[in-house]
Amino acid sequence: MSTNELTYGMVGGDVKAFIGDVHRKAIGFDPRCHLVAGAFSIDPVLHVLTADTYHIAKDRRYNDYKEMAEAESKRKDKIDFVVIVTPNASHYQISKEFLLHDINVICEKPLCFTLEEANELSKIAKDRNLLFAVNYGYTGYTMVKIAKEMIAKKELGKLLSVQIQYAQDWLIDTTDSTKSAEMGKKIWRLDPKASGISCSLGDIGTHAENLFRYLTGDEIKRLVVSTDKYGQALDLNSNVIIQCQDGLHVGIWVSQVAIGCENGLKFQIYGTKGSLNWNQQDPDTLYYGLLHEPQMKLVRGSNYLKKYEASSNSRLPSGHPEGLYEAFANNYRHIISYLIKKKGKEEPTLEDCDFPTIADGLDGVKFVHKAIQSATEEKWLEY
Repeated sequence: MSTNELTYGMVGGDVKAFIGDVHRKAIGFDPRCHLVAGAFSIDPVLHVLTADTYHIAKDRRYNDYKEMAEAESKRKDKIDFVVIVTPNASHYQISKEFLLHDINVICEKPLCFTLEEANELSKIAKDRNLLFAVNYGYTGYTMVKIAKEMIAKKELGKLLSVQIQYAQDWLIDTTDSTKSAEMGKKIWRLDPKASGISCSLGDIGTHAENLFRYLTGDEIKRLVVSTDKYGQALDLNSNVIIQCQDGLHVGIWVSQVAIGCENGLKFQIYGTKGSLNWNQQDPDTLYYGLLHEPQMKLVRGSNYLKKYEASSNSRLPSGHPEGLYEAFANNYRHIISYLIKKKGKEEPTLEDCDFPTIADGLDGVKFVHKAIQSATEEKWLEY
């Protein structure tokens, strides 16, 4: 394998799973990286089917993650990183196992259940000089990156208000008392043993929190939260008000019981000079408002956006839609570039480092715990 190429393995993500397939396709955009190993499912039939589908060599098909970490760490051609796409409850144990075998980690969010676990993983990665990325994939969209750059350049002036919502309706039947018990047994995200202390905040709320921090660079000073469970053990609908260190207020609404909402991640950012509006379901478009001027529609891939460095993330000309695969692929492109340069003892560029790290994962864990505590105690909490 060339020093300009990488190999990776995957834990979880069999051919019938949603998110593992998104990761594989996104990595597949980059010819510099290849899937060569995996422990794809605890179901042996699905594990073998996935390994066959991706032509994984017989000696790199592992029964579980412990066997995989141990065996790969001893190979001269060991994988450069592992992608962990299992349910939340197993993230900590699997991540720790690979870190202790000196293998770089990319993990689905949320990172783990407790701050103690998150801090431990962070320390291990730092002590062993390993990359640890956490998949907040929506920051990979080109127009999100351009929005971040516009905010940093003060094109909106001083920020006055940030509003972010992430609304879905796929758990609406859980509010029906005749169906809720049955659904509670079938959907792991509703089970505290598998999902942790939160459903909506842990699943999609962390994306909203990560997006606000990515765009503004602000830190949370305190927050107050209300949650609705509708008879379930975990939250299905949540409202969050955040006060940042510089006084900026941020409103976040997340729901998985909002009828008519598919995957409605949106942000609205208002400043003294202008505003930005973006909707994940129309990701190539960013609406830019300026004081006393008509609102402008900025479209990804357009020549007028080339003044922004972030425009280099665009893969297709304007009018040719890009989506979630490309957003994930943008983050992976930076991760792959970072690891290749690290492997060749080169210094990564600032752009190479533009991907969500374990620090973002740790922030996400802290956010969920503080949010649930605030909702339980019904009061503002200092961060």
